[in-house]
Amino acid sequence: MRILNKQTSLGAFLLFSSVLLLTSCEQKTGKYSDPLSEHRDTTLKPGDDFFYYSNGGWFKANPIPASESHNGIYLLVQDSINNILRIICDDCSKNPGAKGSVRQKIGDFYASGMDTVTREKSGIKPLEEELNRVAAITNLHSLFSECSHLHSIGCSPLFSFYINRDDKISSKYAVFVQQGGLGLPERDYYFKNDSRTKNIREKYVEHVRNIFVLSGVPEAQADADSKTVFEIEKTLAKSCRTIEDLRDPYKNYNKMAAADFNKLSPSIEWKSMFSDMGLPAVDTVIIGQPEFITALEQTIKTTGTDQWKAYLKWKLLSNYTGCLGNAFEKENFHFNHTVMTGSTEQKPRWKRMVERTEGTIGEIVAQEYVAHYVPEHTKEKLMEMAKNIQTVYADHLKNLDWMSEATKAKALHKLNGVVLKMGYPDKWKDFSNLEIDRTSYAKNTMNVEKWYFNYMISRYGKPVDRTEWNMTPETYNAYYEPTNNEIVIPACNVIIPGFGKGLPDDAVLYGVIGGSTMGHELTHGFDDEGCQYDEKGNLNNWWIREDSLKFSERADKLAEQFDKYVVLDSMHVRGKACLGENIADLGGVIMGYEAFQKTEQWKKHEKINGLTPDQRYFLAYAYSWMEAKRNEALAKQIMSDVHAPAQWRANGPLSNITAFYTAFDLKPDNKMYRAEKDRVKIW
Repeated sequence: MRILNKQTSLGAFLLFSSVLLLTSCEQKTGKYSDPLSEHRDTTLKPGDDFFYYSNGGWFKANPIPASESHNGIYLLVQDSINNILRIICDDCSKNPGAKGSVRQKIGDFYASGMDTVTREKSGIKPLEEELNRVAAITNLHSLFSECSHLHSIGCSPLFSFYINRDDKISSKYAVFVQQGGLGLPERDYYFKNDSRTKNIREKYVEHVRNIFVLSGVPEAQADADSKTVFEIEKTLAKSCRTIEDLRDPYKNYNKMAAADFNKLSPSIEWKSMFSDMGLPAVDTVIIGQPEFITALEQTIKTTGTDQWKAYLKWKLLSNYTGCLGNAFEKENFHFNHTVMTGSTEQKPRWKRMVERTEGTIGEIVAQEYVAHYVPEHTKEKLMEMAKNIQTVYADHLKNLDWMSEATKAKALHKLNGVVLKMGYPDKWKDFSNLEIDRTSYAKNTMNVEKWYFNYMISRYGKPVDRTEWNMTPETYNAYYEPTNNEIVIPACNVIIPGFGKGLPDDAVLYGVIGGSTMGHELTHGFDDEGCQYDEKGNLNNWWIREDSLKFSERADKLAEQFDKYVVLDSMHVRGKACLGENIADLGGVIMGYEAFQKTEQWKKHEKINGLTPDQRYFLAYAYSWMEAKRNEALAKQIMSDVHAPAQWRANGPLSNITAFYTAFDLKPDNKMYRAEKDRVKIW
């Protein structure tokens, strides 16, 4: 199949992308005509730290803004998207159109958030009815009833609950109950005793106390209640699995009849709670972590009603703090941004509200975004490139030297069955019964939470909708969904900043779009989690045992490689936690490179700004991860994220690729150098 050439299929689209980024790329040092050559820090050796060699010049000229926890390519793209979304939100708020229309919902939601006068006057009043419900709890029955209600408005107390495809029968929706109910990002925050984590715990209890006081709780009671909340969460955290353990799909799939589930925790009124949620006839439940449910049973027995009321009140307040007045917002920013990620100034209100509007009703905003800001034929152009990467991937699989022909055939069958969703959905969800007006931002937010919860509940018992998207076209991200065997690449992901009105060369296209995006997501179907699902999206071992062992040996080597990378102080990358992403990065950069080798640019071997095609490809890959983060944000990432920091997402995979060594003449004395026998080769 023909590989895309930038001068034909992607030309018009990338011209649009470049124009979008024109203003946001004007830094103190001016616009870069070629980021790959201009961003470099040539005082460094590429073989010692390729990430900083590639991007260090830009980092020096562009410190992290006070309002941000990071700076780099993600912020450049996001700022450009925000500028477009601001135009949409402002225009819809001034010209909302008919009641019930997409424009009315966008305009009123945004306007209600921008109306600081009403929010200040209202104080805690928008939550009074909900707070009264919590206060009315008198026994376990009313506790469970309120717990169900709080789940329906996005607060998720005690446990995590959702309806999704059954991992082993992907054609059916199932009820899932998982560990949850915590206020801090991950279990280890409650137990690690290093100074950074201990400080976060102390600040968290202060934060809970301060929010209670702002809501009207007397200070002495707020002191006691904040400690109660923390102790309940700590008790729940004890039985939570680590992020490493949560990555095993078989261990986190425990399906049982509803009657047996009730026996696992007889004090918890599951049947009643499911019924309150709109599920009166649940026959089976998929439990993620049975030990958590058992521990929750004991916690229910040993915790008093007043303690549970304090906990549920916190779950309500913490979910809606950002919808209240300025004092609430400031306190929320102090803990969740300054303490947790290091930013010291709030973003301008318009930017906060643009991001909240997109984050809350993004699927509605998307309809205006696609109609007016995504060029015609974007979907087709992206589809063409994705199919080309898929074809290269198939050729690569056929030539693997460690996999048997029988397993190769099954891998190719799965690869060829991957559903490619590009740009934006073919149809939109029906939001006609979602009520949004300008009277209360908190009420609007709650209405949206209810809408999505009811939409989720309504799927139970119906055929699986495999056309559904779980990401908006204006979201600068992408994903692979194993239970649908699909990759989803939203339209805005192909924006490549920094080239002004010119078009990036093929090396850039295949380094950024082909390698770190499309190739990455396709490889997720064959990472240590994704490879356990078959071509139909069912959790089903399709491997020959010998091949599975060979795969695991290679994957373990990659985990060991990343375990050695030091991020902060004594904090290392958690190789097992981010193994899936690292496998996807390694596979993605290889597939992007092999696709690039089919282009005229690679074949002609002509230099651009003194850089060979191979050098430009690998520089483009590093550019796709150009991100500097504050130490606080890095620590949070290591503690709670399955993605390695950007530096290692660039350096880690490249240190295993022989073509990279050749392109930059790496020698054994270079810091990134790995002996041939130590280089990890998987896909």
